[in-house]
Amino acid sequence: MAYIAKDYSKLVGMMGLSDAMLANHVTLYQGYVNNTNKVLDTLASMLKDDQAGTPQYAELKRRAGWEFNGMRLHELYFDNLGGKTPLDKAGSFAVKLTAEFGSVEAWEKDFRATGAMRGIGWAILYQDNVSGRLFNQWINEHDTGHPAGCAPVLVMDVFEHAYMPDYGIKRAAYIDAFMRNIEWSVPASRVK
Repeated sequence: MAYIAKDYSKLVGMMGLSDAMLANHVTLYQGYVNNTNKVLDTLASMLKDDQAGTPQYAELKRRAGWEFNGMRLHELYFDNLGGKTPLDKAGSFAVKLTAEFGSVEAWEKDFRATGAMRGIGWAILYQDNVSGRLFNQWINEHDTGHPAGCAPVLVMDVFEHAYMPDYGIKRAAYIDAFMRNIEWSVPASRVK
């Protein structure tokens, strides 16, 4: 069963994130979907042909994590965009953030600082599936650094393609736009 790219046309017209940048970003995401399908098909064929012990199989197996996580992280990122209202400070998600960080503002300060770190990657609010705790984490690459047993709650892409077409090197301005466009019901629904 092949993965199918989701339609993110509903995000057109967001304030602070241009339609051209969004179109390019979605095209990049579609490439991850296509490459995930190609890699998984090739791996299945190689396994069937008794080539599982080859260096080529091993390298494709490693590449599968990059392509799959590139696909899935972009879906999580796009899915948590499109909002037009601020976080409800009395809602259960804000209460959870306050319990964990002391206040919504303290969480946001840490999340923004995580996203503003030098380098390319992702800023992700995770929930530890064992303890239920929330924490912000920097991820350099799609396929490495994800904390084991933790679920992404809020995902912000901070690779250059996510902000440079609109903001150049002004990453903080992109983070401002991202924060204004969060559809807060989505991360709230991801918290267990």
